[in-house]
Amino acid sequence: MDRPEVFFTDMRATPRTNLVTKLDSLLRKAGFEQMDLKRKFVAVKMHFGEPGNLAFIRPNYAARVVSMIKEAGGKPFLTDTNTLYTGGRANAVDHLASASANGFNRLSAGCEVIIADGLRGTEYREVEVAGRHTDTAKIAAVVADADVLLTLSHFKGHELTGIGGAIKNLGMGCAARGGKLFMHSSSKPVIQQDKCVGCGLCKESCPQEAILWNAEKQAMIAYDRCIGCGQCIAMCQYGAAKAVLDESASVAAEKIAEYALAAVKDRPSLHASFVMDVSPFCDCWGYNDKAIVADIGMAASRDPVALDKACVDMVNEAPLAPRTVLEDRGLAPGDDKFGAVHPSTSWQAGLAYAESIGLGSRDYSLVN
Repeated sequence: MDRPEVFFTDMRATPRTNLVTKLDSLLRKAGFEQMDLKRKFVAVKMHFGEPGNLAFIRPNYAARVVSMIKEAGGKPFLTDTNTLYTGGRANAVDHLASASANGFNRLSAGCEVIIADGLRGTEYREVEVAGRHTDTAKIAAVVADADVLLTLSHFKGHELTGIGGAIKNLGMGCAARGGKLFMHSSSKPVIQQDKCVGCGLCKESCPQEAILWNAEKQAMIAYDRCIGCGQCIAMCQYGAAKAVLDESASVAAEKIAEYALAAVKDRPSLHASFVMDVSPFCDCWGYNDKAIVADIGMAASRDPVALDKACVDMVNEAPLAPRTVLEDRGLAPGDDKFGAVHPSTSWQAGLAYAESIGLGSRDYSLVN
C-alpha cells in the first residue's frame, strides 16, 4: 500500500512568488485540481480566532482559497462552529462579530461567512460512525450538508490533545455544541444556581423535561432524565449552565478522532496546515504566548493523520525558539516539544487511534 503524501512548502518567498501564491501551488499539488467542485457547496473550515488572540491564520490565505474554489466553479463559504464555553464565539451573533473584527467577512474573503451549527450551536446532523465511544456524531448542520470539505488549520499546541491541527479542526471544530460536550466530558452539565436568574429558557428547550425549579425558582437538573445533550448550556445567557470538563486527554483524543472521521465521511476533502506562529496553547484563548519554534511553512494532504504527523515531526525537529515557555526545560531538536508543554496529554496516542479507525496513516511521504 502506498504511503499517503504530505506536500510541503517553506516560508521563503520572492518578488514573483509570495506566500499566498505558494499556498495556491501547494493545494494544487496536494490534489485540489482533481476535486470536482463545479456547482458544489464547498465548506472552508477554519478557526476565526478568539478576540485578543493573534496567532490565527491570516484572512489573506482564506481569500486565495476562496478564489481558487470560485475559479473551479464551486460555491465556497468560510465556516466554524460555536464554542462550548462562554466567550467571543459562543453564539453566532458574537462569533460573526469576532470573525469580522479579525478580518473574516464577505468583503475580505470574497464569500459568505457562516456559523455552521446555528445561532446557539444546536443545529446538527447525526452522522453514523463506528467507534469505541459513539455510534453517531453530532456534526454541525452546515458542514454536514456541504458537498466538499476543505480545512485550513493553524498547527499549534493544545491543552487537551497535545497538538491542535487537522484532526482537531475536523473533530472538535465540526461538532455542534452537544458533540463538543460529549468530547470534553464524561459527566452531565451542572447548574450554578447563584448565577441562575430563573428565565426558563433552559427548561423550555430541554428535550427530556429534565430541568426543574427549586424553591427559589432556580433551575436544577433531574439527572435521571438528563441525556447530556448540552441544550441547557446552549440556551443559558447567564453562564449558569456549565459543562464539567472532566474527560481524560486520551479518551477525548479518541472521541475527537471519531468525530473527525464523521466529518469527512462520504465526501471529498483536502486539508492544509500552517506551521507558523506555533503557539504552545490553543487559539481559543484570548491571547497567544510566544511561538515555540520559528515559522516553518505550510503543508497539505488528503490524509489528516499523515498531515498532523508530518507537522509535529517538523516542529519537534526544529530548533527551539528563545525565551519561550520551554526555555528552562532543557529541550533540544528532536525532543517532544508538545509533550513537554502538555505532559498530561499524548498526541501519539491520539494519532494511533485515528489510524486504527481508518481516518488515515501515520506513515507518510513528505514531498517538498
